[in-house]
Order: sequence, then C-alpha cells, then structure tokens
Amino acid sequence: MNDPLKALLDAGALNTSKFPDNSRYHSVAITTLEQNGEEGIAYLQRRFVPPAEHFAVIQEHTVVEGDRVDNLAAHYLGDPELYWRLCDANGVMRPDELTKTAGSKVAITLPEGIPGADNG
Repeated sequence: MNDPLKALLDAGALNTSKFPDNSRYHSVAITTLEQNGEEGIAYLQRRFVPPAEHFAVIQEHTVVEGDRVDNLAAHYLGDPELYWRLCDANGVMRPDELTKTAGSKVAITLPEGIPGADNG
C-alpha cells in the first residue's frame, strides 16, 4: 500500500516534533525500536554538540560571581530556556560549566549555522 502521509513523515517533510521550538531536542528525530512483534519503543536519536566553527560569535560575556546560564540566556537570547544554545556554542555538556569560574568568557553567538562577519 502506498501511503502518501507516511512517505512525507518518513522523508521528514512535516514537522512532527513533540518538543517546543526552543528545545535542544526540537530537530532530533524520534525513532522506534521494534523487537519480536512487541509494541515499538520510541526513543530520540543521539544528539551531538555541534563544532564551534558552526557558530558566529557576536560578543563575549565575562562571568561574575552568581551568574547563571539561564539568566545569561534570558539576557542575551531573550529566552532562559535557550541556555542550551550557549552550552553548544561554548562546547560544554553541563550548563554549570559555563558559569562556575568568575572571570571566564562565555561566547554569545548567532544560532548554529547562521553565518556572521567572522565565519561567513
């Protein structure tokens, strides 16, 4: 049977994400594991932190005592839930790594893949 809706879904032509637009998992595919005729188990495909060269730095923030990554995301990106973009752009897996050392620098970047003056 030729199902055009299934073909569109399989091709990724329709946005079927169960995650909001500001989630780091929004564009991660959901896959189903099928085993021995059992009901399928849905899971997210693995998400890799993108390489630093995928980001255009627009400014830097110098960490001060008491900084929190969600507050930095709210200030610079307009949404505290976009903290993961700061993590990606700075190559860290755990958000607290960005603000644990006063005096360290946090790169504030354009979203991944958007070229800027330095990398475009």
